[in-house]
Amino acid sequence: MLNRILAVLLVAGALWSCGAEDAQLPILGQKTTDENGKVIEHTIPDFSFVNQYGDTITQNLFDNKIYVSDFFFTSCPTICPVMKSQMIRVYDHFKNNEQVMILSHSIDPYHDSVAVLKDYADALGIVGDKWQFVTGDQDAIYDIGQNAYLVTAAEDTVAAEETGGFIHSGAFILVDKKKRVRGLYDGTLEDQVSQLIRDIELLLKEEDE
Repeated sequence: MLNRILAVLLVAGALWSCGAEDAQLPILGQKTTDENGKVIEHTIPDFSFVNQYGDTITQNLFDNKIYVSDFFFTSCPTICPVMKSQMIRVYDHFKNNEQVMILSHSIDPYHDSVAVLKDYADALGIVGDKWQFVTGDQDAIYDIGQNAYLVTAAEDTVAAEETGGFIHSGAFILVDKKKRVRGLYDGTLEDQVSQLIRDIELLLKEEDE
């Protein structure tokens, strides 16, 4: 079911982005209404994790930023290496744009310590604070993945030998300056990541207006 939902969202986002030049990206997630009938859009809630430098980071770091989020673990034997090679494209493209950041959540906090994440980031050639690799409470990471970012993040007790013990979405999640999810992209596919880069550029123009 989750894979079908992701596929629908990916197609919807791609079709929207390929429209007119003045088209805006969709706002994903379920909307609710308050007691006064005001529509409340789905947003990423407050969080607190620890990054590769040992610093606690919260939503405040991403205030007035567009960012791309994903879920991974450093010992992943399947899709993570491909995802990171594609995310490097995003990192390199927006390296000099202070409005764009990247946030990668480890779903294996027991193994992926601060030191492990720092070594992992160093091996990828990542410097500075543009790309945050974070660890923290496992339940909190799973919860924000599934309920906020709209993707899969969980332990895998069925096919642990093949998956490394965890199952997670290969999606890259595009979040705007208002903490709203604006797109989901398959991080293992070059054309999807190219679309993500184009959509970030579109979002930068939209939010500058």
